[in-house]
Amino acid sequence: MPKVHGVFVRVKRSVQESGSYEYLQIVESVRDGARVRQRVVANLGRRDRLVAEGVLDGLLLSLAKFSDHLRVVEKVRTEGVQAHAAHSWGPALVFERLWQKQGVDGLLHDLARGRRFEFDPERVAFALALQRLSPVPGSDLQGSSWVRTVECRGFADIELQHMYRTVGWLSEVRDDLEKSLFMCDRDLFSQALDLVFIDTTSTYIYRSEETALRRRGYSRDRMPDYPQVMICLAVDCHGWPIAWDLLPGNTADTVSFVATIKKLRERFRIGRATVVADRGMISKDTIALLEGHAEVPFDFILGCKMRRQKEVTDEVLSRAGRFHKVGEKGNLEVKQVVVDGRRYIVCRNLLEAKKDAAAREAIVAKLQEALEHGPKTVIGNVGFKRFLCVQKGAVSIDREAIERDARLDGKFVLRTSTDLPTEQVALAYKSLWRVERAFRETKNTLDVRPVFHHRDDTTIGHIVGCFLALRLEVDLQRRLDERGVDVAWPDLMRDLDQVKAVEVTLDGQRYRLRTELAGEAAAAFAAAGVRPPRLVSPIDAVDDPRATEPPPDGGTASATCSA
Repeated sequence: MPKVHGVFVRVKRSVQESGSYEYLQIVESVRDGARVRQRVVANLGRRDRLVAEGVLDGLLLSLAKFSDHLRVVEKVRTEGVQAHAAHSWGPALVFERLWQKQGVDGLLHDLARGRRFEFDPERVAFALALQRLSPVPGSDLQGSSWVRTVECRGFADIELQHMYRTVGWLSEVRDDLEKSLFMCDRDLFSQALDLVFIDTTSTYIYRSEETALRRRGYSRDRMPDYPQVMICLAVDCHGWPIAWDLLPGNTADTVSFVATIKKLRERFRIGRATVVADRGMISKDTIALLEGHAEVPFDFILGCKMRRQKEVTDEVLSRAGRFHKVGEKGNLEVKQVVVDGRRYIVCRNLLEAKKDAAAREAIVAKLQEALEHGPKTVIGNVGFKRFLCVQKGAVSIDREAIERDARLDGKFVLRTSTDLPTEQVALAYKSLWRVERAFRETKNTLDVRPVFHHRDDTTIGHIVGCFLALRLEVDLQRRLDERGVDVAWPDLMRDLDQVKAVEVTLDGQRYRLRTELAGEAAAAFAAAGVRPPRLVSPIDAVDDPRATEPPPDGGTASATCSA
């Protein structure tokens, strides 16, 4: 059966005694086997007569009723509707409210008082932080164009030079800003900071020359040709960012660790803090630094490498002792072991123990099956290596290695200098998951690296903007957690970015239209305490996007203060 490929209007010219004329025909293209031919559906008549008599316009309008696209175009033409621009609106609405609740806007205005800025540095600082949270942060140069795509108070006036001047100014006021934010975050019952979680990372700089701050060192980014800076981030036991420090790029982790604690004690009201760090930080040098700095009094809780530390393997894990349960669920058990005055806490997670045992049994079963096909199939397998015994060319399963591994099921060992109860030591270390999430956000979501700034002061200002962005992200994530909203951060930011502000003109009046709240955008608005703007508002009378409705419980975030 012939297949129709398209219908169109064709002009056919005809030369007659009275002159040359054009006729309009409706033609369809038809494929019949390998051939394509055109077939006339209808002759409309002479073109000049159709135009003169208005028949052609009437026909087109009649056909337009069956086309959604043309009906919209005709509606726009007849009713005077004109669309001008569409800007991202959701992230600015949500994060500006959190920015205000944390009191950042007021603190920045106070710090800028007396400075002769011809622009509002608080608005630029918020733009820098919001840009860090966008899917593609980019440089300040890209940011000066990005602000034009965002619907937010004051963004339309921001220029590139304002961004450059603001990052320099943030470097100048960095210490005062951190101290003010720290005091704002502490409530009446939490003036002292007793638990501090610290991690270090590095970020390279797109410059070849070194300075006092930018130095070549061990590059986690695998970019040894570029100088780098060392970033130390400190958060409390709830994962809330407290402060950060910037050190030369060739500074060792352990030195950065102690230097950060010393500066924290100098900046804030910290007496004897307890530092919690994971297994990557523990070593003889680290512990010597921790115990040897009398001028920086602090205790520590450090994770141990059970398979690599002889004392832990031979002494701590082999000691007899009774475990006792921690918490209401009872999945975690702890006991204390002291070796030559060194205090260890052995922790056993019953659920993880079952998972470890099942995983080992699966590996041993696969190993047994592989050995039946010959030893060559298992020699190069890294997963099988720890359970293999090779003697005089013979390969067999090492049963003693399996027994040793079974002793570690679900266990982790902590070394501490504190006199805290064993339960509190274990629970403090378990809080590291919140901290590690904050560190992952710093390294990935906020996209600190790479840094494009030429000077050290603007590099520091860039990190200040990242730190402010991290506070916004952690704040929103905690509020969502409290409401039981489980959503991946990239998905949440995608949903928020779908909330657009569309400017249109209807009969001479400009309006702003808000698109629908898709996905988890409504949950983010509710968590931040933001009332979404109305779907349609006149431009000269738009609802204040900062207007809020109180949370259902009438409360606020525990780690922030309202402006």
